[in-house]
Amino acid sequence: MSTVYSVDVTIRAPVYATEVTDRVADAIRNVFPGVEVEERPGELVATTHSLESFSEHLHRAEILDTARMTFLGNLEGDTFAFRLKKQSAFAGRVNFAVGTPAELGDIEVEVTVRDPDPETYIDRVAPPTEDGVPIDPDERGSDR
Repeated sequence: MSTVYSVDVTIRAPVYATEVTDRVADAIRNVFPGVEVEERPGELVATTHSLESFSEHLHRAEILDTARMTFLGNLEGDTFAFRLKKQSAFAGRVNFAVGTPAELGDIEVEVTVRDPDPETYIDRVAPPTEDGVPIDPDERGSDR
């Protein structure tokens, strides 16, 4: 039996006059496939209740340790947040943004975990590793 997770993920990306809105939407969908992107004044907003596809990106790119450090370092209560570079996302790659936001802004992601707890969910999305390999990869499955 798989664990059922209750999470709310909000994804926001600014859209500037010099950008093509559809390309920014594509950047979001490339790393969060299947999300519905809504256009609002000056930004795009998407929501989802799973980071399973995003987790697959982290595994393929072999950046689980970086992701864990980013998630845990930005954990406040039941919520963690992180930023991704738009250009990398447009190319289908996950590249965490650090420091000052890029000139055209970053993709901002906020994850609120309702059940079971944020640390357990982070372990699911970006499991602990040993020498870059997930310690218990057999426990990976769907979080839907």
